[in-house]
Amino acid sequence: MKRNLMNFEKGWLVLIIIIGGLAVLGSYLYGAITQPGAADILWGGVPQGIRPIYTANMLLATTSFFIFSFYILFRDIPNELSFSNRFGYWVFPILYAAILFPSAMWLPLTIGAVAQTSILLLWLVRIVLLVVGAASVSLFILLWKSKPRPPSLLDWLAIAGCGFFCIQTAILDALVWNIFFKLG
Repeated sequence: MKRNLMNFEKGWLVLIIIIGGLAVLGSYLYGAITQPGAADILWGGVPQGIRPIYTANMLLATTSFFIFSFYILFRDIPNELSFSNRFGYWVFPILYAAILFPSAMWLPLTIGAVAQTSILLLWLVRIVLLVVGAASVSLFILLWKSKPRPPSLLDWLAIAGCGFFCIQTAILDALVWNIFFKLG
């Protein structure tokens, strides 16, 4: 019974990754089509000196997303995770949905906030980034807590990859970008 439930939950996770991933890619395609050359606007006030670090970590975080997602899907993660056995595998689809679907909203909301000079839309962007950052940190904690003893190289790679993803989403996007981004 538990194995069937876990397969059902993994099926949901795959579906969320596919649909959410396509939504994120679609939002970037939307941005590229509707706002060609808007990269400087989307950087907001992020200083030029930080941008190479940001860009390098963006690539590392994107690559890492695939590594730790593969790990979560194909490693035998215990059904009862840490945190007083409150969370089972079912929490992964929820966290991925909280990462991917708001991420797909970031670019259209940011474009709208800039185009309309809308403080309301800017606050929605900030909330979106905070939700994504909080979900990615939660994912990192769950991975850390559920690693086997002793951890293998693959365990450490997934955890480190999720760490880079957290640096991107929770620090660079939710904090640094929000601090520097200004309308008009």
